[in-house]
Amino acid sequence: MSDRSCNCSTRLGGCHATIIELCACVSWFGTVESLGSRTPDLQIPKNLQAPSDQQLLFKLAAQGSQIYECKATNNPTQFEWVLKAPDAVLLDDRGQRSGKHYGGPTWEANDGSKIAGHLQEKTPAPDQNDIPWLLLQVKSHQGTGKFSPVNWIQRVQTQGGKAPDKGCDRAHEKAEVRVSYTANYHFYGASPLQNSLSEY
Repeated sequence: MSDRSCNCSTRLGGCHATIIELCACVSWFGTVESLGSRTPDLQIPKNLQAPSDQQLLFKLAAQGSQIYECKATNNPTQFEWVLKAPDAVLLDDRGQRSGKHYGGPTWEANDGSKIAGHLQEKTPAPDQNDIPWLLLQVKSHQGTGKFSPVNWIQRVQTQGGKAPDKGCDRAHEKAEVRVSYTANYHFYGASPLQNSLSEY
């Protein structure tokens, strides 16, 4: 049986309090290596596959939080948790920190190179308690380094991260809650052949 722990908190004004009843849990399995071990038999849904002229460059695991804000819907008497931003560290297959993931959504490497993505496709995770799997296209690059050749990103093998199903109402408008999650991100870029052909 895995050890499931909660990391869920809300921020109201200058006061920070842990809200147990809002907790959405994620199974950490104790080690970063367990994230990478989930990949051998992974089946990527067809709608999340990168274009055929793109090849897998590298994978990184993420550990962190999905940050939600309580906002009014189009009906001002109703409120819901809305995703504000992710906040996670990116780890290589040895568990070493390779960068960070934050709002944009943005992925930034230790060398300063960064990319921002635009959502193209999503599909529900196998477990309804986990955030969806995604396909994103890179819309901007900054700096030169690890992320420079990346054009497409998959978010797969998610655990946790879903917004709470309660705790958002008029009394908690603008409150924030952080929900723990893990995921694997796959980064794709043009093959060396495609790059050489583009020079002509």
